[in-house]
Amino acid sequence: QVQLVESGGGLVQAGGSLRLSCAASGSIFSMNVMGWYRQAPGKQRELVAVITSGGSTNYADSVKGRFTISRDNAENRLYLQMNSLKPEDTGVYYCNATEPWGYAYWGQGTQVTVSS
Repeated sequence: QVQLVESGGGLVQAGGSLRLSCAASGSIFSMNVMGWYRQAPGKQRELVAVITSGGSTNYADSVKGRFTISRDNAENRLYLQMNSLKPEDTGVYYCNATEPWGYAYWGQGTQVTVSS
């Protein structure tokens, strides 16, 4: 079992930056895919960015060029650097880790609020 704990959320003005961190209780080396998802009030959870064990990344069109996902297998951490934040980036951000056989772990989420 792996537990995921997100941190780094907060209130920021539009145009600002935040860096989210996800700490895993166990090794993430074997995790096939890790990612960040977000859920805005009244909306479904959506993918923000993912990174594979090989380092390949994929981003939602809405965050391309502004967000960067990275992982540190030695420290068992996942990061999301968010720049040029917009009010529409507001939501609860969740860390996800998926085993090679498909089992997915989720964190409790961290709130990101971007004011205009």
